[in-house]
Amino acid sequence: MSRHYKIPESVLVVIHTAALDVLLMRRADASDAFWQSVTGSKRDASEPLVDTALREVREETGIDAAANGCSLRDWGLANVYSIYPQWRHRYAPGVMTNTEHVFGLQVPADAAVVLNPREHTSYGWWPWCEAADRCFSPSNAEAILLLPRFLE
Repeated sequence: MSRHYKIPESVLVVIHTAALDVLLMRRADASDAFWQSVTGSKRDASEPLVDTALREVREETGIDAAANGCSLRDWGLANVYSIYPQWRHRYAPGVMTNTEHVFGLQVPADAAVVLNPREHTSYGWWPWCEAADRCFSPSNAEAILLLPRFLE
């Protein structure tokens, strides 16, 4: 049986409202302090990043990022970071870094969130600066702090 490893190329999607309230979710497989935006790896090497972003947003939050009232934007930013040791087993042997492409998704203020309980245990909306302070991941916090630069 061959093992399916995660591809070390992923998306980070900062979901926010026009008022700059940011959605964060608490990971199910980490400590209570691990709050984050939507993240996820490409399904396969040929999957376009925008498709990865659309799929991950739907899987993790139930939000259809292509629906009327939503605006998904590729921010043209990428972060390369070391994969945390506790998650390296998900990647092929020797893979130590991941490239994360940053997107923003503006949603209506009343967007309904339905979490995937295998991935997240709770969620909340916070003003962007407070949301950045809550993030465990430095790249996630940095992306949230850049949010005002990418508003339409």
